[in-house]
Amino acid sequence: MASPSRGLIFVVDDDNAFRDSLEWLLSGHRFEVRAFDSGQRFLDALRAKGTREDDPRRCVVLDIRMPELTGVQVQEQLAALDPRLPVLFVTAHGDVPLAVEAIKRGAFDFIEKPFQDTDLIERITRALDRSAETAAKHSEVAATRALIESLSARELQVMDMVIDGKLNKTIAYDLDISIKTVEAHRARVMEKLSAKSLAQLVVRVHAARSAPE
Repeated sequence: MASPSRGLIFVVDDDNAFRDSLEWLLSGHRFEVRAFDSGQRFLDALRAKGTREDDPRRCVVLDIRMPELTGVQVQEQLAALDPRLPVLFVTAHGDVPLAVEAIKRGAFDFIEKPFQDTDLIERITRALDRSAETAAKHSEVAATRALIESLSARELQVMDMVIDGKLNKTIAYDLDISIKTVEAHRARVMEKLSAKSLAQLVVRVHAARSAPE
């Protein structure tokens, strides 16, 4: 039985020999590899897949200097196409300032040529861990949004007022309902959102409402 993949790596580099050697190295470490000889072909492939892959552990190893679309230009398009995909730039010594600027714009890391294989594998592993964490948070946010949408109009009203810090008696007065009714709505909200405390409820609702779509 084949060993399970440790994650999906997109390799984007116009140097055929370097790309092939990197694909061989990563495959030997049980990574699934998809290699592209240009940034445009890589972006086209992502768009054809609808930008989403089944494997939550994903990253792209991206050459910073390429003809036509540079690595930096690819990163700019990725920000809109698949912002949760970690980018690990491969640079020459003279490209370090470019790589630093790319990190300021959201790239995960960069590595200079020539590099040790173990150093690359370690950075890729950290990028995949970041990808998995981000995917898990996204799933949790999506689930919380669905639960909020399942609330009745009155439950939603009560929840928003509770989050605003209003007391049950104040909510009862403002909505012209009994305190017991407020308590019942509040209990159902806590149960539906699996919140064990008010603090947990606030954190989950804020995360769901503040995260980008």
